[in-house]
Amino acid sequence: MKLLKQVTRVFNKAMEIPIGDDSRIVLVSDCHRGDGSRADDFAQNEDICLFALNHYYKADYTYIEIGDGDELWENKKPDVIINAHREVFHLLKRFYEEKRLWFIFGNHDMVKRNPGYVKANFARYYDKREKNELPLFPKLSAREGLVLNYQGNKILLLHGHQVDYLNSRLWKLSRFLVRYFWRPLELFGISNPTSPAQNQEKKESVGRRLTEWVVRERHMLVAGHNHRPMFSEVGEPPYFNSGSWVNPRLITALEITEGKIQLVKWGIIAKEDGTLFIGREVLDGPGKLSDYFRSLDNRERPLTILSKKDYDI
Repeated sequence: MKLLKQVTRVFNKAMEIPIGDDSRIVLVSDCHRGDGSRADDFAQNEDICLFALNHYYKADYTYIEIGDGDELWENKKPDVIINAHREVFHLLKRFYEEKRLWFIFGNHDMVKRNPGYVKANFARYYDKREKNELPLFPKLSAREGLVLNYQGNKILLLHGHQVDYLNSRLWKLSRFLVRYFWRPLELFGISNPTSPAQNQEKKESVGRRLTEWVVRERHMLVAGHNHRPMFSEVGEPPYFNSGSWVNPRLITALEITEGKIQLVKWGIIAKEDGTLFIGREVLDGPGKLSDYFRSLDNRERPLTILSKKDYDI
């Protein structure tokens, strides 16, 4: 119950962004951009990510990152991450300059909740290639949550660690263990079993608690954190999860266009002649937002926490 109150707290304080049928939004989470070393899970998918980002930029999408964009448990200095993934950040800067970029912080980049930290580390950065300080996101602010307001109906966006005690209340202890214990082991290929991304029981627990909040509060919710893509059918509690960008050879995202939501994946696909290319595939949807809200408004039909269609990839 206390953990669910943390979600309500985020909802009540979140900034609202009005959207309509003409809005184009891509929701991603858990990129975990690292330092380019063997422990950097993002590095394996960087080409796929760049291809997808270019698509969303050219197609006039607003990019919303729902937490854990940067791996700031394993890495102390964002400069190292920015230099390791210069092209990605240069593209994100273009979104930012056109006011199409929003960041929500998660447990692995919790330090972004401090405006002073964000200003000191993301307004400018030291570019090793240029050997000079360059501007990046001069007035960036990271938020704990955002609310998309579609025709008076609200969609809460938050990372989801709020319902995970170890990664919310005890996040500094978790960061210490990751930075000084698990990261050295990752360099040898050993994964952290306490992470919700690695632990099936924790994955399900996070999803179950967030779904419980939707049932109690009757609001649509989109989260990340457990790296488990989730898509609801109309009539089920509308809890969605954008998955992650650190799956083997593929990334997942949620798209909102024309008043509809759908789950997609980008990955490397082989043609019959053996040629490889990066392609996009719709995993589920699209579902009309109005249909989900109509189901929520039907008070005579109680919502129940059902087993949900997920994509454990």
